Formats: sequence, structure tokens, C-alpha cells
Amino acid sequence: MRAGQRVQESIMNVHASALAEAHLPDEQTTAFAREAIEDLSQQPKKLSPKYFYDATGSELFEAITRLPEYYPTRTELAILKERGSEIAKIIPENAALVEFGAGATTKVRLLLNQSRFAAYVPVDISGDFLQAQANGLKRDFPSLGIYPVAADFTTPFELPKAVASMPKVGFFPGSTIGNFEPHEAQAFLRSARQILGKGAQMIIGADLEKEERLLHAAYNDAAGVTARFNLNVLVRINRELGGNFDLSAFTHGAIYNHDRHRIEMHLISRKNQTVRLLGTSFSFRPGESIHTENSYKYSLDRFAALAQGAGWRVRESWTDSAKMFSVHALEAAE
Repeated sequence: MRAGQRVQESIMNVHASALAEAHLPDEQTTAFAREAIEDLSQQPKKLSPKYFYDATGSELFEAITRLPEYYPTRTELAILKERGSEIAKIIPENAALVEFGAGATTKVRLLLNQSRFAAYVPVDISGDFLQAQANGLKRDFPSLGIYPVAADFTTPFELPKAVASMPKVGFFPGSTIGNFEPHEAQAFLRSARQILGKGAQMIIGADLEKEERLLHAAYNDAAGVTARFNLNVLVRINRELGGNFDLSAFTHGAIYNHDRHRIEMHLISRKNQTVRLLGTSFSFRPGESIHTENSYKYSLDRFAALAQGAGWRVRESWTDSAKMFSVHALEAAE
């Protein structure tokens, strides 16, 4: 065993001991703590973007989608409205629509209004937000079977028995696929294909490559909403895990990495500081960052290749006239 490996194992043993003594309230919180400690121990430091989405984070993200600089949501909505009838034609009747990472119901309502779905299965890690959105949807679609699943959609989960015999159509809007590393995106698409089963289809949004100035503005908005969204993950660590992050000691930054075709979001330390979390200390230098999120931007060809590598075929693709965003209809390759 190499010396570096022995040091890393020693560090992880200390972290495991701290977790064992912490008496955290539930499995999800314990998983959050374990992942946060491991990620902050890396060089460079990082945090998983899936932990943005507590109730406050979900509300802040919905506010981001309404910002004038943030083009993806309104552009995807326009595509779904304009191409809704074409999408409906390729969806089987009485299918179950399974939304991975369900948020506000604005986009899914467009599909439900134009296609004859028998059931809707929203899946999201934020259970309270998920239930509130499902309740609102039920009032407007009383004949639709709605079966919320509180789960991490990036890991395997079971669909409700009520939809077992129905054809399955996945829904993954918002270019969330861009938040994954390419190999992680393929792993997710393979997992989704397995969860949805034989004959599966999927409607998925992917942001497209474009001028850097448009990307920079979208992730560094003038109102500072994206900054609050990014910093909220530290608020959550303080509240749920007993961390002592000083929010005023970190600043939000988003840059475009040309070589990797992605926006990178960071929380940047303003000074020398030490933060404690469950008995573990993390030191920061001025300018050192926590890498919190990536947002990959695709060409149509690169996205098709990504999907193909995960066992899907692109049946149809739609874009807006300016080619800012894309929506794809995938079908499982036999």
C-alpha cells in the first residue's frame, strides 16, 4: 500500500469515527455528512450539487429560472409548447410519466396537457417540496394517478407497483444532464433505462454550446440570486450538520471552461480560514474554492453520442430558432 493511500485511509477512519459519534437523525443526513466530509477532504475541494436542493434551495432555483439572464427555462418551455403535439404523437397512450429530479410542475404540465398519461411519478430528494408540488398537480389533474417517490434519482430506486404494467416515459428537463460528468451522465442514462424497463422512452433537455458572454451572464446574474443559491449549500451544512461556515467569508463565482465545454460554479474563500464540521477541520487559503457544480454544454452530435453510449437512440431532436437549447426524444435501443 502506498503512503498516500495509508494517509487517506487514516483520514477516512477519523471521519467515520466522527460520524459514528454524531448521532445524526436519519440515513439521508448521515449520507449528506459522509459525502460532505469526503468531498471537502479532496484537493481541490468540492461539494455535490444534489445537496443544493433543500426547500430553500429549490425555491431559489425556481427564482433563478425567472431571471432575465437565465435563458434555459424559458427556451425549453417554448420548445415544449411549440413541439408539444409532435412529442405527444410518439408517446404511447396510458403511459406512466416518470420525472427524474422533479421540481416545479410548469414543464410537466405541458406534457400532461397534450399527451394521454395514466400516471405521473415525480422523483426528487426534497420530499416536502415534492409533496407540495404533487398536491397542486392533483387538484388540476384529478383523474391522473400521482405517485411521488422521495429518492436520490441518481441511484437505483423502485417505481410504485401501481405503474408496473404501464409503458414508461422518463422526463428529465432543465439540462440537469449537464450537471453530470460525461461518464456520470451515461451511468445515469443507463440506470434510467433499467428503471423504466423494456420499451422505455425518455424526453430530455440539454443546453447547447453558445457565446461565452451569454453563459457568463446566465450564471452570474445581476440580482445575485445564483450566488445565494450557491451559498445556500453552506447554510444547509451549518444547519443540518453543525458546520460553522462563515458565509461572508466566501463569494460565488462561475466561469466557462472552454476545453471541457462547461460552466463551473465555485464558492471562493476570501481569506485564510479554518472551518469545522463534525469534528473535522478544513483549512482554506485566500482564493481557494469549493467546486460546487458543472453545467456541460452539448452539440447535437455530442449529445447523441452520449445517449448512444448509454443504450438509447435519439428518435427526434428539437431546438429553438437561435439554437440555444435542445429537447430530445430517446428510445431504448434493443
